[in-house]
Amino acid sequence: MSATASLPLVLLGAGGHAKVVLSLARAAGFHCRGVCDPALARQGVAQWRGLPVLGGDEALQALSPRDVALANGIGQLVQGTLRRELFERWKQQGFRFPALVHPHAWVDASATLDEGVQVMAGAVIQPDCRVGENTIVNTAASLDHDCAVGAHVHVAPGACLCGTVSVGDGVFVGSGATVLPNLALGTGSVVAAGATLARALQPGELHLPHRAVQAGSYHRAND
Repeated sequence: MSATASLPLVLLGAGGHAKVVLSLARAAGFHCRGVCDPALARQGVAQWRGLPVLGGDEALQALSPRDVALANGIGQLVQGTLRRELFERWKQQGFRFPALVHPHAWVDASATLDEGVQVMAGAVIQPDCRVGENTIVNTAASLDHDCAVGAHVHVAPGACLCGTVSVGDGVFVGSGATVLPNLALGTGSVVAAGATLARALQPGELHLPHRAVQAGSYHRAND
């Protein structure tokens, strides 16, 4: 066990994804010391799911990276930036984010998981995959052989990457989507939930089951 893996965890955030991360961390054998969440701190909440509320993010200033590691409980929304910003901010301050793997996930021994990767229950990561930092491989998602997944990616529940798929940083693969073999997904691209992707995506491209648009224009139209 690495020194980081032996440290207690402080959870960042207290939303829906944080519930799953807390369950993941406990199942993986980590002790959780507390949670930092600005909204709970403003409301004066003292405990959340059995954890003491340490305060907002500023509470981390009173803690030492030598004494605690962090777990990122902020979920990844399409084109969202908060999860990445918190990870990068506190990593620069010297805190570490151990990779968390649920005991009911399958990760081949030849796979590489970078810092802060979260592999949820029922997920499968096959031989010679690489998963970049702060990436979520969510519940029952699967990566087949030789997939190369970048940093800050979300492979949503039930999504499937077939063999030798290359995924750029910040990509979002929606729930239940399937990406066929040997394709490349450009940085920041999006595969919509339930879609079957049979071609490469350009950076920032949003693939819907029947059409493709730039992700930014899709969001502006729906604000």
